[in-house]
Parts: sequence; C-alpha cells; structure tokens
Amino acid sequence: MPVAALIYDFDKTLSPRDMQEYSFLPGINVEPDVFWAECREVQLKYNMDSVLAYMLMMKRRSAGTRMLTRESLNRLGTEVAFFPGVETWFDRVNRIGAELGVEVEHYIISSGLREIIEGSRIAGAFKAIFAASFVYGDDGLAEWPATSVNYTEKTQHLFRINKGILNITNDRDLNGFTPEYKRRVPFANMIYVGDGLTDVPCMKMTRTRGGTSIAVHAEGETSLSDNMVLQGRCDYAVLADYSEGSEIESVVRLLLSRIAANAACLRAHETHIERATARGGTPEWLLQLNFGNTDLES
Repeated sequence: MPVAALIYDFDKTLSPRDMQEYSFLPGINVEPDVFWAECREVQLKYNMDSVLAYMLMMKRRSAGTRMLTRESLNRLGTEVAFFPGVETWFDRVNRIGAELGVEVEHYIISSGLREIIEGSRIAGAFKAIFAASFVYGDDGLAEWPATSVNYTEKTQHLFRINKGILNITNDRDLNGFTPEYKRRVPFANMIYVGDGLTDVPCMKMTRTRGGTSIAVHAEGETSLSDNMVLQGRCDYAVLADYSEGSEIESVVRLLLSRIAANAACLRAHETHIERATARGGTPEWLLQLNFGNTDLES
C-alpha cells in the first residue's frame, strides 16, 4: 500500500489566526498588533530571525504576568479555533485513502510553537509535528529556544518525511545518501497545504519534485492564493473550508486517486521485470534507472 503524506502549515492554514492570539496575548493584556510590531522591532534591532524574535518577546512579555511553561503553553492550545471541518478532516481523509488503497499520514511543519499545537484538539492526528519549541529549566520555565522553524528551515522537514527520519536530532542520516527506492514517502506522494508566502519554499520544492501544493485562503481573501497559482508556486487555490464535500476534499480525493494509480502502474512494471528475469533476462542495469525516466539512451 503506498503512503501519502499530507503536510500542513498551521496558523491561517488550519486555524484562522496566529496561535498566540487566542489566549496568550489576551492573558497578558496585549493587543496582537502591538505584540507583532514589537516582535518586528526587536527583529530589526538585533538582526534576528523572525521566529526567534517572537519567542524572545513571548518570554519578555510573560515575565511577571504569566508562567511560560510547557504545561501552560499546552493549555493555550485548547483555546485555538479551526476553520470549518478541520476537526473531522483527518479521519475523513484517512477513510478516503483506505477506500483507494492509500495509507494517509498527516504532518505539521509550522513556524508556530509545537507546545501549543500539541495541546490543541487535533494534535493526535499527526504522525509528527515540526515546529518551534523552548528548552525548560529545572523550575519548568522556558529559558531558551530548542528549535526554530522559519520559512526556509521548513524545507529540511520535507526531506525528513521523505526519508522517514522524524527525529530532529538525527542529522547524520538526514544528510546521508539514501537511494530513491529506499525513501519512505516519495515526493510524488506529498501534498503540501499552506496559506502564504512563508510556505512558498515548501510548496515550490514539493511541486518541482513531483508532488502537489495547495494554497488555502479565508473567505473573500483570494488575491494571494490566486497569484500563487498563476506564478506556478502552487497547483490549487481553495477556500479554507475542510467540511465534508468541500472543494479541498474533492481535490485531495483526486490526488490520492492519482497516487494509487501511480502505485498500481509501478507494481505492474515490477511484475514485468520479474517475468522477464524469470525468462532468463539480466536486469542488473535496471537498478540504475528511475522508473519513468525518458532521457536515457537505449
């Protein structure tokens, strides 16, 4: 059974707003516009990465007001809201995959905080969550960034999914050579779902390696996603409505059907190789080829 990976951004892709805006910022009495402006100011002042800047400002702003611990961040996740249909989406897509003979896995690659995502109502749907996170001291308080995932760092996690190396401390195997036939999830079996420009590197990489990218947009906010389609940055632009019978469900069903068909074609190809070998052929040279490569000399 082929494995298909659906890979999602989080903020404004599955959830309508940035995750900090649901309970963290109200809990410290700071307006979102003020907080994000402060993050931008500190980013420019110290020439910082944008993700590290917001993590620093969360730590600074919570001092004396809110205990910034793993548990408190997990609790913030319970307050995160989602676009229509998100909470039933994963089981529905899994059933569609099973009907088509495809095993579906779901992943998050987000610049948001892993601790908040892990506390959300949909956390159990994901095989892995790649996101920013803190190191916590003996007192339980956040004291330093453990991981940071900005828009270009997101792409490394596509390769982790591709090779099946989900432990982020394992860089040796990630960077080592892995033949295509040994990679767990081919890029052609990946569907990346995002909402904005920070998703473009992942969208573009997924597309150029044979997979598919989908841009979602909120109601009435089609300009960016339309431009991303027209510029060849993604394949589809759909409303962020994950309800049963929605457009994105129809698109994903078609894509899973294609993955199933491609797998069936490959199985048939392998059967013919085995048959030819049994008749006395010498197939060693085939090991050097990629199925479907039309640029080879005969």
